[in-house]
Amino acid sequence: MPILALEDVTKVYEGKVAHLAINQLSFEVEKGEFLAIMGPSGSGKTTLLNIISTIDRPTSGCIMLNGFNPLELANNDLSLFRRRQLGFVFQDFNLLPALTVEENMVLPLTLDGQSVDVMKQRVREIAERLDLLPILEKRPSEISGGQAQRTAIGRALIHKPSIILADEPTGNLDSKAARDVLEILSQVNKESQTTIIMVTHDPIAASYCDRVLFIKDGEYFNEIYKDDRRQTFFQRILNVLSLLGGNVNDLSTIRLS
Repeated sequence: MPILALEDVTKVYEGKVAHLAINQLSFEVEKGEFLAIMGPSGSGKTTLLNIISTIDRPTSGCIMLNGFNPLELANNDLSLFRRRQLGFVFQDFNLLPALTVEENMVLPLTLDGQSVDVMKQRVREIAERLDLLPILEKRPSEISGGQAQRTAIGRALIHKPSIILADEPTGNLDSKAARDVLEILSQVNKESQTTIIMVTHDPIAASYCDRVLFIKDGEYFNEIYKDDRRQTFFQRILNVLSLLGGNVNDLSTIRLS
């Protein structure tokens, strides 16, 4: 059974002029899959992520997470479900400036009322894995963008969620920090079988994934699966992006190491 299934999901934003953001979109995500969602600006990528994360509700259609529909839950239960089952990584890190790296990472466990011993053990495990031990006492203003995003990944992982949702996680990073973050997400996905769904406009980021789902005007456009060589997968991603009408002229010279 897939960990996530969307069936004919449609989202209309009402206003003076109604805006159709997602139109009858259906797809499934298997447990342990690393999926990228790509499409031009305004294609509905972030709306889609908000619907998957239950922050937004579809106008019609059905979403199933772990075999049941979370939107049938009462509000309190839905918040609890979101907090326990989902991990979030954002482009702008969303760290709390008054808290240290350690306090930011441990926040989901604090909200869940976990014991201090459990918190300490989980922080140590994750900080070691993400190379954050030397900066646990620092605040977000004292660390680099790459360290901030690794902290955010730590916060997303600490409660062992079923799915991590990442919205342009490398958007504010230089190329080295971006590559580090992508290597970490890839490693977490392989080692822990954590399902990751990542919205990205960056074909290099997408080339780290198992599959890339392309949407256009809120509708399914295409999907491709990775092959043995990341370089050829990357090239195939560029090919689909050029069909989508995205501006990829400046990307075609990029080489992958």
